[in-house]
Amino acid sequence: MAGALNGMRVAVLAADGVEQVELDRPWQALEEAGAQPELVSLEAGEITAYDHIDKGDTKKVDAVVASADPDGYAALVLPGGVINGDFVRADADAVAFVTSFFDAGKPVAAICHAPWVLAEADVVRGRRMTSWPSLQTDLRNAGAKWVDEEVVVDGNLVTSRKPDDLDAFTAAMVEQFAAAEEVDDADES
Repeated sequence: MAGALNGMRVAVLAADGVEQVELDRPWQALEEAGAQPELVSLEAGEITAYDHIDKGDTKKVDAVVASADPDGYAALVLPGGVINGDFVRADADAVAFVTSFFDAGKPVAAICHAPWVLAEADVVRGRRMTSWPSLQTDLRNAGAKWVDEEVVVDGNLVTSRKPDDLDAFTAAMVEQFAAAEEVDDADES
């Protein structure tokens, strides 16, 4: 899929406590496919990723969600991590940012605890999706049809359960983002 995303700008929304592998692997897959991922976060500076409960690497923030323009991005990735998911869903600007991607019909990929943000944004009603198993009640209560599968694609939404699902998640993410890019290119002609 090298070059499949042709310079597509992709927002990767994450905060302190993001699961490092769920940030790094999708980021790498996006770059390998020719996309330009940008880290959007709650505050300027750096965020600290985690490997489960242990601190991991830091990553420089490219844009602050309160002032980031969702129209400047073609797609959105929401990596997981318990702390990250909870911080992001509690931030009104982050929730509004996520909602804008759904309102515009842009593709979104979320893994592990990130679907908490989708429930908070009220964009899961009627959707078939998956997540870390402990979120299934939250997602069902928000109107989703939760399933236990490694990756689920429902329209423009890609979801996965955990780090073990990253191969399937990143492949489906790139495929859906490329399909959206093809539609955008056709609309522009």
